[in-house]
Amino acid sequence: MVSGDGQATTTEARSGQVKKRHWREHIFLDDVPLNRFHCKIAGLTFGAHFTEGYALGTVGYALPSLSSQMGLGAVWNGLIGSSALIGIFFGSLMFGWLSDRIGRQKIFLLSFLIITAAAFAQFYASSALMLCLLRALLGFGMGGDFAVGHAILAEFSPRKHRGMLLGSFSVIWTVGYVAANLIGMHFVHAAPDAWRWMLASAGIPALIVLLLRMGTPESPRWLLGMGRMSEAQAVVRRYFGRGVRLDTSKMPSKPRHGGFARLFHKDLIRRTLFNCIFFVCLVIPYFAIYTFLPAILKLIHLNEGSGADLLLNGFLVVGAVVGIWLTIRLPRRVFLISSFLVTCLSLLALSLLPESATAALITAFALFTLVMSAVSNLVGVFPPECFPTEVRACGVGLAVACSRLGSAVGTFLLPVGVAHFGFQPAMMALSAVLLIGMVISIAWAPETRHLRLNDAAKAQAAPNR
Repeated sequence: MVSGDGQATTTEARSGQVKKRHWREHIFLDDVPLNRFHCKIAGLTFGAHFTEGYALGTVGYALPSLSSQMGLGAVWNGLIGSSALIGIFFGSLMFGWLSDRIGRQKIFLLSFLIITAAAFAQFYASSALMLCLLRALLGFGMGGDFAVGHAILAEFSPRKHRGMLLGSFSVIWTVGYVAANLIGMHFVHAAPDAWRWMLASAGIPALIVLLLRMGTPESPRWLLGMGRMSEAQAVVRRYFGRGVRLDTSKMPSKPRHGGFARLFHKDLIRRTLFNCIFFVCLVIPYFAIYTFLPAILKLIHLNEGSGADLLLNGFLVVGAVVGIWLTIRLPRRVFLISSFLVTCLSLLALSLLPESATAALITAFALFTLVMSAVSNLVGVFPPECFPTEVRACGVGLAVACSRLGSAVGTFLLPVGVAHFGFQPAMMALSAVLLIGMVISIAWAPETRHLRLNDAAKAQAAPNR
């Protein structure tokens, strides 16, 4: 027999199961728990960013050796250092537009086919011009991956973990960049052609990522935006379960083709300008300084026996990891604005301190490195959260394109500027760039933390949030 209390308990349990089942039948993609598929998509995008960080990091240590072998001056050094960034500019624009038109999955594969081929081909570069063209092609593929990788992971990620997953791009990119630096420190002078092996070695992780990306499904949010509801729901059911669905309440009556012009409509133009400008202001100092880190450390006499290069590379990794935690814990606006302030003051101190103040120089450089690496997590978070699905890849692509164009100009001008005006004025100019970024963020940065992806894309940039 079952007692009255037992019957009541059983009834309550069954009622709870019904309610739980009813809730699961109505759960949206934004609210699903993190599962293995999320980890797979994150792994594929993280592997891509490791490759990209590694490929961009190799050139800093390869340049002195190949410059000596080919007899290159400051102009060619600047061109080779910035060529991949120029390629990213064009690739992110073209592939961002294509991704919104033909889908995420095709660009997800094509971008890494280009990266893999261009990376291996660097081994056979016979002139500075040929190497510039190959690195521009390498960057072209990277630009496509930046645009589509951020978009596809954002469109699959649950909102609870979206900031962590998107922010982790920076950590993995930094690990790849630091790995290139460590290899460069120890092997670039091992043989006259060691720089060839170093540059071409980026093809190994690229090939692995390319093979693993085969079979990746199309983004269900993109399919829904194109009016292909049954295909979108099929993807959701296959990878997240029958109880998960997309919000079809705002499904378009006909396919939406946003394009770049859509980004400059009244409701999006402020978000477009904010994402482009803040991204540019962060990456100009980052790439300009760390592309030529060995040469900069030599200029301020921190390259011999000080261990500054190892220390700074360690701070890059630590800062990137700390940045994930800060992305989760802090409001996006607070994190971004305060980081601009700290990095601006650090570079200003670096430009004003005398060369004899070794400890103070290392401290200022380390603080800049730590905070810059941490806040770089936000370049993977803000752009995909700020744009609606029909123009998300275009918006991310445009922000990446502007950032890489700016960083390419900065990377090209830094060695020329240092040669003509000196180290201190160059650092002051970079600190001014960071100050501009802080002002723009105070005025226009939206707060998108804790919002569903579509809601985040509608958040207005309110300074008092």
